[in-house]
Amino acid sequence: MRFFVATLLATASFLAPVAGFAESADVEATIKRVDLKNRSITLDDGRTYQASAAFEFEGLAVGLKVIVFYTEVDGRRLINDLDIV
Repeated sequence: MRFFVATLLATASFLAPVAGFAESADVEATIKRVDLKNRSITLDDGRTYQASAAFEFEGLAVGLKVIVFYTEVDGRRLINDLDIV
């Protein structure tokens, strides 16, 4: 029984980091549209990324190249972080 529990814990700890990577992603692209009313940006990849209420849009403009770190929830891409390239 101890061997079974030890094996189970070892496997869980080994696979735990994989789950974190599966939840978020990033994309490098150019801003095509900034929508302050809907708190979102559209990139030249054709996808729209939703920002939280705390997200600052200051300094973002069409044509600016960015890296967007996001999490996809219920088909919506929610911005976690954004870096200007």
